[in-house]
Amino acid sequence: MSDFQGTKVLLDESEIPTHWYNIQADMKQLPAPPISPATGKPVAPEELARIFPAALLQQEVSTERFIEIPDEVRRIYQLWRPTPLYRARRLEAALQTPAEIWYKYEGVSPAGSHKLNTAIAQAYYNREAGIRHLTTETGAGQWGSALAIACAFVGIHCEVYMVKVSYEQKPYRRILMESYGADVYASPSERTASGRAILAKDPNSTGSLGMAISEAVELAAQRDDTNYALGSVLNHVLLHQTVIGQEAKKQLEKVDRAPDVVIGCVGGGSNFGGLAFPFLQEILNGTRKAKVLAVEPQACPTLTQGVFAYDYADVAGLTPILQMYTLGHDFVPTGIHAGGLRYHGDSPLVSQLYHDGIIDAVAYPQRPVFEAALQFARTEGTLPAPESAHAIRAAIDEALAAKAAGEKRVILFNLSGHGNFDLAAYEEYLRGRLTDAPYSEAEAEKNLQSLPKVGV
Repeated sequence: MSDFQGTKVLLDESEIPTHWYNIQADMKQLPAPPISPATGKPVAPEELARIFPAALLQQEVSTERFIEIPDEVRRIYQLWRPTPLYRARRLEAALQTPAEIWYKYEGVSPAGSHKLNTAIAQAYYNREAGIRHLTTETGAGQWGSALAIACAFVGIHCEVYMVKVSYEQKPYRRILMESYGADVYASPSERTASGRAILAKDPNSTGSLGMAISEAVELAAQRDDTNYALGSVLNHVLLHQTVIGQEAKKQLEKVDRAPDVVIGCVGGGSNFGGLAFPFLQEILNGTRKAKVLAVEPQACPTLTQGVFAYDYADVAGLTPILQMYTLGHDFVPTGIHAGGLRYHGDSPLVSQLYHDGIIDAVAYPQRPVFEAALQFARTEGTLPAPESAHAIRAAIDEALAAKAAGEKRVILFNLSGHGNFDLAAYEEYLRGRLTDAPYSEAEAEKNLQSLPKVGV
């Protein structure tokens, strides 16, 4: 291992990946096929063609190892990619750990997070298919911001259904989306049948990603010139994010490093998959050994407390039924500040890898996560998004474990976005008002009773 003395590893524009990496080519066990809620059978392509363009549907089921990135998409990537890889030397010193802590920083994108990697691709393919409008959901607002920017770049309109608790907690995210030309609505709303049904049951509903997905999908299915774009969960979304891990691999190779631990926070799975999948390619092929760790909030512990079963991706049951780890599509997590991680299910690809024991998972309460976020900010200078702070918490714990064991480890995590629009959450923590939101096993058990009756 070389004696690397710097703190930052850069690539030039020519080193932006030319292809996305498709982990389905290397998985020994692929996820079970999506099931149509209308027929109870594997979903037919024409059912999904109502809301997705053909190019994305082909990527969803492809087992081709590398899929070429269109030239126009790659040119737009050049606005911020390749993103930097940093070594957190000041954090290492504060922890007095022999471990090396490295992080890939996706907060340099115009949206402030990794989400733009897939937003650009999805907006491009939809425009090429003649679509003029895209609907979507957003939790913390990072995905909605990314899609609003992407739609502005390629010349189509964006309509965002933002989870109500985040809509109220993060007004500047809404303003950012509107600044790029998007229309933003608090979900559940009165604009859709699914939203009105939810409000009829609970007029004070704080919303959830599953509810917002229902509203966005409902509207997309009703309009010929409109499609739906999803910010996480589906195979093609995680595919587009693999530019992160491919760049990170190349950057670590430049300084003669290989990670012993790879960490990402998990809501639907996109930033985790984006970093981890290119490393998992070698793990699956037996040429690399590393611990790969998915980190989630204790208030919404999908992998660590959920069941591996078929479930709807949304509350209204409009989407295909996916085999994944789930807390039940009716589960409404407590209104934690990591809004992007408040999802009842998880990516089928991530779920399958966890089910097969290839990756590990851990869940944390809010306060230790914010404690880690501020320790990182006060040593490394970047205030992380609450979602990304879950990965920081795990990285710190891994570094402390290395210290206790007297072991030198290389730890890599994805700092998937900055927290510049999350200052209200940090104020809650700094003023001592932030609590460790509870997870109700009894409530989750009740919600699991409504899982669709589909054979696994």
